[in-house]
Amino acid sequence: MINVLKHFIFGIAVFALSLPAYGQEVSREQIKGLDEQVQEIKTDVLHIAAQLSQLEERLLFPSNTQVAVFVSLAEGETFRLDSVEIRLDDRPVAHHIYTFKELEALQKGGVQRIHTGNLRVGEHDLEVSVTGKHTGGDDFRKADRFRFTKDVGPRIVELSLTAQGIILK
Repeated sequence: MINVLKHFIFGIAVFALSLPAYGQEVSREQIKGLDEQVQEIKTDVLHIAAQLSQLEERLLFPSNTQVAVFVSLAEGETFRLDSVEIRLDDRPVAHHIYTFKELEALQKGGVQRIHTGNLRVGEHDLEVSVTGKHTGGDDFRKADRFRFTKDVGPRIVELSLTAQGIILK
């Protein structure tokens, strides 16, 4: 019975595939019109994606609880930064290993947003660990602990890194 059913389905499939397919000819103007419509749809999709991204950021990080941590190198610093690790309230929130291009950008005055998150209003502990090499080639590891207050509204914390230590701004 199963073999008969398999042969029947196979026969129908062969018959359906053997039928000639008919299509209408499409003029160049119709193709051009379709291309324009596709481009308009792509533009609309990109615009909607940008709006969704902004909405997602507002939903995930409301401005009254938002905290952003930035990293920069103090002016004139020439040491090689290897990595930065951030802990907020004894919870790891960020760890970054730097590439040559990222280090070069920081040495030219760039600032990196290393963490964005939500914090309640009040006192918070921030632990920062930095590893790198002095210009002479010696390895170093600096760690520091800071206490800061988060009020209602967004809070920006900038960490300025030097070969001697870490400065909270």
